[in-house]
This record gives sequence, C-alpha cells and structure tokens, in this order.
Amino acid sequence: MTRDEWHRLIETPKMLDYGVYLAADRLLDCQKPLADMCNGDELQFQIVHQVEELWMKLIAYTLVDVRDFMAIGASHRVVTLMGRAHRLMRLMTQQLDVLETMSPREYQEVRKQLGNGSGQESPGFQVLLRMPPDLWETFRAVYLDGRGLTVADIYDARYDHGESYAVAEALIEYDELFQKFRAMHVYLIHRSIGMGSRSLKGRPVAILEAGARHRFFPELWDVRCDMTDAWGASYGVVRAAIHKGAPQP
Repeated sequence: MTRDEWHRLIETPKMLDYGVYLAADRLLDCQKPLADMCNGDELQFQIVHQVEELWMKLIAYTLVDVRDFMAIGASHRVVTLMGRAHRLMRLMTQQLDVLETMSPREYQEVRKQLGNGSGQESPGFQVLLRMPPDLWETFRAVYLDGRGLTVADIYDARYDHGESYAVAEALIEYDELFQKFRAMHVYLIHRSIGMGSRSLKGRPVAILEAGARHRFFPELWDVRCDMTDAWGASYGVVRAAIHKGAPQP
C-alpha cells in the first residue's frame, strides 16, 4: 500500500457496532487531517492532549460523585472513588512521557500551530482547579465539624485511623498526585522549549514552577509539620546516638 492509502485507511476505518457505540468516527475526526500535519509529531501532540482532556473530564465527573457521597458520610464509597481519581492522575502523568519522544526542533514546528494557546487554558485543567475548595468545605462540614474533630485530632490527638482519617488521606493523595502531574509538565517544558523562554502569551514559563507547588488542602499538609515540631520538642533536636559506639553529641 502507498502512504496515501495507509492514511485513508487510518482516517476512515470501517465502523461496526463497537465503533458506532464509541462514536469512533467523530473521535478520530477530532485531529487535523494527516496531510495537513506540520510534521510527524503533531498527531501525537494532539492525541496526547485530547486524551488528557478526556481523563480530566472523567476525574471531574468522579469528584462530583465524591462530594455527594462525602456529604452523606458514605466513606467507603468516597475512598473507592478517590482511588479511581488517583489512578487517573497517575495515568495522566505517565502518558506525558510519550511527548518526550519529540525533538525540540519538531516541537517548535508544532508550537507554531497553537496560535496564542497555552496548556494553562486547558478546559479540563481549569475545571479541576476549581473543584477542591468545594471538596474541602464538604469534608470539613461532615468529617471535622460534624464529628467534633479537628485536623490535629484525626492525625494525632485522637488518632484512630477512622473514617475521617481515611478520607483525609484520600484527599491529600489526590493533591500530591496533582502536584506531581504539574511537576512532570514542568520537566516536559524543560525538555521541549527550556525554562528560560517565554510562553506564547509572553510570560516566563518559569511561572509554571510556582503552580507545581500549589496545594489544594494546605491544612492536611501543615498538620504534618505541626506534629513533627510538637513531637520533636519532646525528644529534642539533638539526640543521643542509638549506636553505642558512636560519639555523643
């Protein structure tokens, strides 16, 4: 088969029931025609980012259910659904590796096709940034205030590894995985265009590093520092060595 014949086969596959159910014809038509691609990497660039939008849509849909189940204290369902969100976040992070097969030169050609577009404008990403405050408000109302607890209680003073703790840990794991996704994106920028360059909107791309340090649930992170300081005060900053032969401080 010639190259054009292969392209026609790729762009117009036969649609049976499975393909009809998935609306695969419309899905596969969401990319630029192969003949119009600026280079051989533009297709992977479009597909990876389109798939990311689909995963983010599923995460957002899942988090809506999480908040509803959280509101009625259905903790097991909350933890199960958050586990799905965790897996999706890991998947999103892993698939960024595909883009590292693209050379900086080829990405420059793809980048010209974006106009003034930026990944920060991702519709799914913007939705996910807006959802955590509602999750935290619901968590606080049901699992803290509703049970007469504080974050310090569930992690230390009244720690029992109960439902409030389990749900809190599910939230902080999501927060951690989201930060890792953003950090991985920063490394991808390092590799493709360099951190010293400016974005397509004229802003230094180094501002992405600040976003990678953003925390959705700071109280869940801060309690760890508070516990370490409090526990550390009881045994001192400098302690005697465990090994008997070691010199004393």
